[in-house]
Amino acid sequence: MEVFEKRIVVTHDDLDELEHVNNVRYVQWIQDISKEHWQTVAPNEMKAGILWVVKNHNIDYMNAALLGDEILIRTYIANTKGALSVRCVEMYNSKTNQLLVRSHTEWCLLNALSLKPIRVSEAIKKVFSSA
Repeated sequence: MEVFEKRIVVTHDDLDELEHVNNVRYVQWIQDISKEHWQTVAPNEMKAGILWVVKNHNIDYMNAALLGDEILIRTYIANTKGALSVRCVEMYNSKTNQLLVRSHTEWCLLNALSLKPIRVSEAIKKVFSSA
């Protein structure tokens, strides 16, 4: 399993009225790192003519992040079957290693022209397991 990660620092724009990171921001970060992982590891010729769309998000909010916290975001593919791929994203406070958020998202692979689901190829699976 190949893990892709990045770090971000919580800004004032990320906060809700309780001065915690807004849940909507976490969803945005989940989508951002997922897309960034795909864009980084997949060759251009593989990305041509296909796109990924979210079928389902399951998110557990464990602990709050606050202004100035540095968050380590990690993602990996947990399972792939047919046109669906389950991607896990975990977010940690990088100083305390405390788990903040864990998500499992079902992504569906589509033909970009017909918008119909297509099977995740062995080549795509290999990109995520060996990069």
